[in-house]
Amino acid sequence: MARILAFDFGLKRVGVAVSDPLQIIANSLETVPTLVIYDFIAKYLKAEEVECFVVGYPYNNYSGENEVAKYVNQFIAKLSSMYPDKPIHKIDERFTSTMAKHTLLLSGVSKKERQKKENTDAIAANLILQTFMASKH
Repeated sequence: MARILAFDFGLKRVGVAVSDPLQIIANSLETVPTLVIYDFIAKYLKAEEVECFVVGYPYNNYSGENEVAKYVNQFIAKLSSMYPDKPIHKIDERFTSTMAKHTLLLSGVSKKERQKKENTDAIAANLILQTFMASKH
């Protein structure tokens, strides 16, 4: 089997998570500046086999799209054009950042580390991937 690559897209940073090759465990990979995310993905795909992409989709609390959705749609469209053979799955990302902050707090990470947005983004991507993987079973 191949890995699954998941993204928590943001205007400044993109949290990235990846599954193991058996698609059992989700791991936070890193947080990448949005300006270089496509280069990061291309480099990653040269090193690892990836089956599909999972993108956190920013719905608002009324199940409609929020203001960031147009940028996420552009990201999805570019991914689709660059990698037409890779399916792209959208997962509702509501509350993943809040859950990621709570996870950092519970894990005993220092306040200074909890305040780094890139830590929250990577964990949010992990939560998005976990949600997708759980929905497959």
